[in-house]
Amino acid sequence: MQSSLPSADGAFLAALRYAPHVSGEGRREVLGIAVGPAETEAFWTAFLRSLVSRGLSGVRLVISDAHIGLKNAIQQVLGATWQRCRVHFMRNALAHVPRKQHQMVAAVIRTAFVQETRDDAVAQWRETADRLRERFPKLGELMDDAEADVLAFMTFPKEHWRQISSTNPLERINKEIKRRTNVVGIFPNDGAITRLVGALVNELSDEWQVTRKYMSHESLQKVLNPSAEQQRLLAEGADKVA
Repeated sequence: MQSSLPSADGAFLAALRYAPHVSGEGRREVLGIAVGPAETEAFWTAFLRSLVSRGLSGVRLVISDAHIGLKNAIQQVLGATWQRCRVHFMRNALAHVPRKQHQMVAAVIRTAFVQETRDDAVAQWRETADRLRERFPKLGELMDDAEADVLAFMTFPKEHWRQISSTNPLERINKEIKRRTNVVGIFPNDGAITRLVGALVNELSDEWQVTRKYMSHESLQKVLNPSAEQQRLLAEGADKVA
């Protein structure tokens, strides 16, 4: 995830990146943070490589908005499945629709998300895209391009769908970062940002270690030791992304 913060001269916006993670034990952690001048593919690649150099491995899924530089870095460095945040996608989709039609279009698109299986969701997604493209051709094209990425979460166990279909579970972190950084206002340098945000994410990580697990051991075993059907879904999702 990322956020923008003002520097001492008031003109430069520092891009803050942090990497939340769910461990094999089902607990949430923040693996690292970094600050840089821009959200470029080069920076994302360097950030992810720094995590790998510290021991990160076996990443199965990364969830984010549709930042092409980040998506490319994920493929290059981690080789993991990418989930396009469905909340951010919906905002992108509604940009192609008159405001008066937002509620109707959003409701129709969401019908894919309530299907019981990925195959059913794909069928519903395509049917919806065909219906909408008659009135909103750019929206239909967007849905065609985004299908595999927005529905990627459905290749994983159903028990996890709520947590992995969007970046919404991170909103608490984002709000707390904004609250604390707004108190400071302007930071003299990148190190000051890193120290403040680092202290915050350490507090959250400590809290997560003593609270209820984010994902159960039983459900994670379906990811770590997938069934034949699960392997089929993952393989199909990878082929469509490729």
